[in-house]
Order: sequence, then C-alpha cells, then structure tokens
Amino acid sequence: MKVIQELAAYFDRRGRLGPQQLERLLEQGLLAHDPPRTMVEHCGQIGQTYYFRVTGDPDGPVWGTDIYTGDSSVASAAVHAGLVKAGDIVVLRVVVVEPPERFDGSLRHGITSHEFERYGTAFRFERVGFDAASGRT
Repeated sequence: MKVIQELAAYFDRRGRLGPQQLERLLEQGLLAHDPPRTMVEHCGQIGQTYYFRVTGDPDGPVWGTDIYTGDSSVASAAVHAGLVKAGDIVVLRVVVVEPPERFDGSLRHGITSHEFERYGTAFRFERVGFDAASGRT
C-alpha cells in the first residue's frame, strides 16, 4: 500500500488525481488504511504524505494547532482540527511538515491541545476530496 500512497501523493500534489480517482482507490481498499496512534515513526521525511481512514477520538493527547507534534494522537488531532467528529470516519491526507519553533495550544471542537516548544517531528491534515463515511465527493 505504501507504493500506491506515494504514487497517489505524487499525482495529487500535481493536481492530476481527481475525486473520482480517489474514490475508486478508496473503494478498492488501495489507498487509505487505519492510522497509527501517533506519527512519530512516520515523520522521517518532510513532505511525505499518507492517506488514513481516521475515526475521531476525543480522548488522546494533542500538542499544537493546525500543525501538530509527531507524538500527538492522530485521531484526536483530527477532531481538534475540525475534520472529523468523535466516532465518525473520514479519509484524511496527513502531511509531514517542518516543525515550527513553537506549537501553540488551543481549544477547538471540544478538544484542548497543549502548547509545546520545539519538537522533532510534526504533521498537518488535509481533507481528501472523497468522504469515506458519506460516499460523497
């Protein structure tokens, strides 16, 4: 699946992967899988892109706002970002980014994220054009 994700990310970044193509890859189970609890082990390369089928969870630790520390809970950070509600499932694009000098905390969507100084890894989310839960683009 890693090779398919890398190819999808390549074409997606260039605007050459549309919602219908994403939908077909998702329906065939070729693109997204369940996320790891945190992104620490997946943050080796800035710009690396992953597609995950995320179930919102309000109970995990989160540091940052919009850009999250690599050890933040993926499922809880997605709720904090407003991309999924607790218990719902969506497919999200997760992008490894350069960590900022400081991660700001905030209260969003019922989730409190904490502030943190410099941390070695970071990620951000993007919504994928196709919503796995609703079956709509």
